[in-house]
Amino acid sequence: MEEIKNGLWSFANGFLVFAVVLILGVLAVRLLLIPIKKLFLKPKIDHTAKTFLFSIVRVILYSVVVITALGTAHVDITSLITALGAAALTAGLAFQDTLKNFVSGMIILFNKPISAGDLIEIDMFEGYVDSIRIFYTQIHTFDNRIVQIPNSRLTSGTVVNCSSAGTRRVDIRFSVSYNDNLTKAKSVIYDVISQIPQALDEPEARVAVNKHLDSGVELLTMVWVRQEDYYDVKWQLTEMVKNAFEENGITIPYPHVEIVEKH
Repeated sequence: MEEIKNGLWSFANGFLVFAVVLILGVLAVRLLLIPIKKLFLKPKIDHTAKTFLFSIVRVILYSVVVITALGTAHVDITSLITALGAAALTAGLAFQDTLKNFVSGMIILFNKPISAGDLIEIDMFEGYVDSIRIFYTQIHTFDNRIVQIPNSRLTSGTVVNCSSAGTRRVDIRFSVSYNDNLTKAKSVIYDVISQIPQALDEPEARVAVNKHLDSGVELLTMVWVRQEDYYDVKWQLTEMVKNAFEENGITIPYPHVEIVEKH
């Protein structure tokens, strides 16, 4: 009976110490989370990432409180920590791709190679970034498709950010016949560019001989525009130059075969 009483007394003391430390620890964590939450609101990162990171910090702090409370109650926590470590290792091996995407998401959110609203090109997709999530990034393509790209592809592959510089250069190649006057052809193109209001004056537009082709001469036309005007100017320039060439008698060459009959 004496041993039972001592055991119950020891258990009661241990439980009381555990409860007191746990309650004080929870109160301390709640107070500590207030300035931490304010700190997380400052960085200009995705709201989902802020919430997720804050949840991780909260779980870690509460875990420390529980482990500390168990330790002060003289509970052997070594085996518990070992089991949790083994479980974490097993989970890490099972979810390698998920963890890779998570780490890549953190890199994107803090280094900001891309941001929501940017126009990007990756693999076969081109569109505006809708949101950057913890595990994937969502883009909205021009043909109204929603594409979810794993974050690991964004950090390990080649991503073209078309919005970061603010302006883009429209490069279009026009071909003219060897019989046409190059000076006149270039003058016609410059005249068309002057009729497009979205074309920027600075940097200055350029038209230059780029290649000698089998059936003609290639003129490279380079026009600077704002990023949002890129496709409008590209389409306008392509159509207007074609019409201007026809009006000025400039021939656009095309591959053809001449058959000569021998008698």
